[in-house]
Amino acid sequence: MSTSPSFSYTTTAEEVATAFSDEIKGKNVLITGTSTNGLGFETARVLAKYAKLVVITGYNEERLKLSEDAIKKDVPNANIHRLILDLTSFASIRKAAEIVNANPEPLHVLINNAAAGFAEFALTEDGLETQLATDHVGPFLFTKLLTRKLLAAATPTYTPRVVFVSSEAHGMGTGIDFDALTNRDPEKYDKFNAYAQAKSANILTAIELSKRSKGRINAYSLHPGGIYTNIHEKEDSVPILQALGVLLPDGKPNTALGQWKTIPQGAATTVAAAFDPRLNDTPGAYLENSVVANDKVAAHSSDPATAEKLWTVTEKLIGESFAF
Repeated sequence: MSTSPSFSYTTTAEEVATAFSDEIKGKNVLITGTSTNGLGFETARVLAKYAKLVVITGYNEERLKLSEDAIKKDVPNANIHRLILDLTSFASIRKAAEIVNANPEPLHVLINNAAAGFAEFALTEDGLETQLATDHVGPFLFTKLLTRKLLAAATPTYTPRVVFVSSEAHGMGTGIDFDALTNRDPEKYDKFNAYAQAKSANILTAIELSKRSKGRINAYSLHPGGIYTNIHEKEDSVPILQALGVLLPDGKPNTALGQWKTIPQGAATTVAAAFDPRLNDTPGAYLENSVVANDKVAAHSSDPATAEKLWTVTEKLIGESFAF
């Protein structure tokens, strides 16, 4: 790049991808949660213009094919691979990881974008609370299983990256409730706090992953902004968001709380986290509006001791250690 780009609240994913097109070229990227009308889809769409390969994931084959078709309609020469991945199932995660690891191509960037927002209490087939499994434990296991594939992408001038899409909602919760991680009690379950805790876990995992990899993998977390996506339309989500004042009684975004981003604007920070070379100096950073915003992280989500404890507890939940 001849000039150093600057970004703002209104910067779009397309603009960030254009700015870092040289960094994206030749790279292989995997993005979880890529349904149309979502941040993951928009991230995949703009990266597909320059990347060597974009792997999109979802648990529904039909919806995944719709996403691929929509991307190729806009980017006819896009190299898209579809991957079935259900983050509530350890078996599905392992199968998906096996498919990725069998591909001789390296994996340069893993973007953990998929999320379950404000779900009713339910246990997965592995005995975990569904929201925690989808937003934290599943991505943790998936990242662990793809670590060697990521490390294979390293060169003397390139460090592979892992991106966790978090939220400013992390600061609205109580932080990680370690008792709730192992003792899943429906009587104590609060949908919004569970979501906030999962988003805290994303930030803490990025911090600890960067630390434990000792410079071999750079991990980042981010707040995409206030965006009206498919999560805001889910039946479970609407009453909670209305009670918080985020949505109006008619289900529309409450603009009195501030400006809402478009999906292209919301996906911008994910693209920056994945490819801005300036971030190499700040592994484990939290981003907002496509720039480092560590000052926006709540204390309970940036404490190194909490990050280390969460890592150890999560290893016990998946039943194996996360080694490099």
